[in-house]
Amino acid sequence: MTKPNIRTLAELPFHVSGRFPKAMLVGRCLEDELIKCSSREFFEQIRDLSLGLETLGVHHGDRVAILCDSRPEWTITDLAVLSIGAVTVPVYPTLPPDQVGYILAHSGARVVVVADLVQAAKVREQRHRLPDVHTLVVIDSGDGSTAGGGFGERTLSDVIAAGHDRLMHENGLARVYKEQAQGVDPGELATIIYTSGTTGDPKGVMLSHQNLLSNIVDVDRALEITDQDIALSFLPISHAFERTAVFLYLYKGASIVFAESLETVGRDLQAVRPTVMTGVPRVYEKLRARIISAVADAPRYRQGLFAWAVSVGHKVASTQLIGGRPGVLARLQHLIADRLVLAKIRSRTGGCLRFVVSGSAPLGQEVAEFLYAVGLPVVEGYGLTETAPVLTTNPLGRARPGTVGTALGSVELRIADDGEILAKGPNVMMGYFEDTAATAEAIQNGWFHTGDIGRIDSEGYLSITDRKKQIIVTAGGKNVAPQPIEALLKRDPLVAEAILIGDRRPFIAALMVPDFAVLDQQLARDGLVAGSWEELVIRKEVLAIFQSLVDLTNAKLARFEQIKQFALLPVQFSVLSGELTPTLKVRRRVVEATWADTVDRLYKGAG
Repeated sequence: MTKPNIRTLAELPFHVSGRFPKAMLVGRCLEDELIKCSSREFFEQIRDLSLGLETLGVHHGDRVAILCDSRPEWTITDLAVLSIGAVTVPVYPTLPPDQVGYILAHSGARVVVVADLVQAAKVREQRHRLPDVHTLVVIDSGDGSTAGGGFGERTLSDVIAAGHDRLMHENGLARVYKEQAQGVDPGELATIIYTSGTTGDPKGVMLSHQNLLSNIVDVDRALEITDQDIALSFLPISHAFERTAVFLYLYKGASIVFAESLETVGRDLQAVRPTVMTGVPRVYEKLRARIISAVADAPRYRQGLFAWAVSVGHKVASTQLIGGRPGVLARLQHLIADRLVLAKIRSRTGGCLRFVVSGSAPLGQEVAEFLYAVGLPVVEGYGLTETAPVLTTNPLGRARPGTVGTALGSVELRIADDGEILAKGPNVMMGYFEDTAATAEAIQNGWFHTGDIGRIDSEGYLSITDRKKQIIVTAGGKNVAPQPIEALLKRDPLVAEAILIGDRRPFIAALMVPDFAVLDQQLARDGLVAGSWEELVIRKEVLAIFQSLVDLTNAKLARFEQIKQFALLPVQFSVLSGELTPTLKVRRRVVEATWADTVDRLYKGAG
C-alpha cells in the first residue's frame, strides 16, 4: 500500500489547510446562492468546534452522534470529533424516532449534533431510553434558541464560540490541540456506522482510523482526483460510501459543494458544474430513463438522430475500453454525434464531468454502457460498510461494464465453495459493536464473509450475482437469483422498481412499481387517457403493456426463472414510507409484508 501523507483522519484538517489553501474548499447550494467556505475557515471551524466539544465533556473515546443532512457542518463536526480522538456515530436524518433512539442508545452516544429542531424533536422523544446522552447541539435552531427536553441544549455556533474563547484565553492551546490530534493511534476506533439493513435491527460497524485511511489511499490510486476538481455531493454522508468520497476529496484538495437536497440536484449541477460526482445506481437509472422518455416524445427524425448518436458513442467507447483507437471514420462520426446530440445530454449534468462514480449497489450493464456512450465514463465500485467501504473499482480506461472491477491494491478477494465473496485487507472492520457473535460469524480465519454471491474472471474482474440470503429457492428446489432478473425488468423506463418473489412458492412472480410519469406519456402516445394510480395498475391496457415487458424478459430466462404472474403497485417506494433504506435499496421483507394480500392473490389456486 502507498504510504499516506497522514497517519490518521485526526490529522486530515491540518493536511488540508497546510497543503491546499483555497478560497472555496467546501460549499453548499441554497436556492440561488452558493455559500463558500475557504480552507482557512474550514480548519478554524473544525478546531474551534473540537475545543468547544471538550467544554461539553467530550473526551478521547467518547461517542458523538451526528443526525443531519449532508452539508459542510456535517463534515466539520465529523473531523472535529475525530481530531480529539473521539468517535463519530452517523445517523440518517430520514430515520424515524424509534430507530434514531435505538442507535443512540446502543452506541452510548454522549452528545448528539442535529440539523434542526425537527431532528431535535426525534431525540427529545426518545429521552427516556438515552441515559448516556447529556447534550443536544442544534445546527439550525430557527430563532437561535433551543427548547428543553431533559438535555443540556446548545446551538452549534455557541459551541464553536466557546471553543474559540478557549483559544483566545488559554496559552498554547493551539499547540496542544495539534499534539492531541497527532497522538491519535491509527488502530483506534474512529466511527461506529450502523448498517441501514434490509432486515432486523442495524449492527454497529466499528471502523478504525487505519481501516478508513487505508481505503482512502487505495481508492486514491484507482481514481484521478486532483486539487483542480470540483465535486457535487448529494448522497447522505451518513453512508460509508459518500463519507469516504468526501474524505478522499479533502485528502486530495478537491473542492466539495453539497447540493441543497436530492430534489435540487438538477439545478445544482448547472450552478456548480462539477468535474466529478458520486451516485447510486438509482440516480443513473433515473437519468437514463428521463432522457429516453424525453426522446420518445420527440419527432421521429430526432428519435433516429438520438439512436444513431448513442450507437456511435457506444462503438467508440467500446473500442477505447479495450485499449483500441477508433478509426478515422468513427472519430469523424463521433465528432458529429457529440456536437449534435451527446454534448447536449452532458450539458444536463453541467457539461464538465470527467467521470462519475457509482456504488452501494450493482449498476446495470445497460445503464453503464449508456453513460459511456454519451461521454460520461462511470467508475463502478463494490464494497460494504464493513470494508470501509470499497473492495473493488473498475479502472479508468480499463473498465468492463457489467462487472464491479478489480480488487484495490491492499485487498484480497476469493470465492468460497458456495459462491460467496470473501475479502481480506487492512480496511476490514474491527468488528460489530457489542456483538461478538455476529463478528465471529462475519470474520472467519481472517476472511470477511460479504454475503454476496459472485465470480472472478481470469483477469481479476469481479461480477456480483446476488445477495446470498436473497437467493430464492422455489417449492421445486430451484435456486433463482432475483437481482439480475429485476435488472432486466428495470431496463425499461416504464419500470421504477421490480421485486421478484417465489421463495418456497410453486413459481416466480413479480411486484412492479411503474414510473407513472413515463406511463402517462406512453398512454398519451397511444391515444389513451391517464388516470389515478389505483385505476392505472388494474387497467387492461396498462397490464397488457407490462405483460409485453415481462414476455421480453422471460425470453432471456430459463424456464424455472420465468415470471408466471405479476402485479403493479399504485405507489412510489420511499425512505419515509419504509420500502427503501436510506441508501435507496429496496427492503424486500417490508414490501412483501405490506403487499402480502397482493402476493397471496398471485398464488391463489396454484398447486
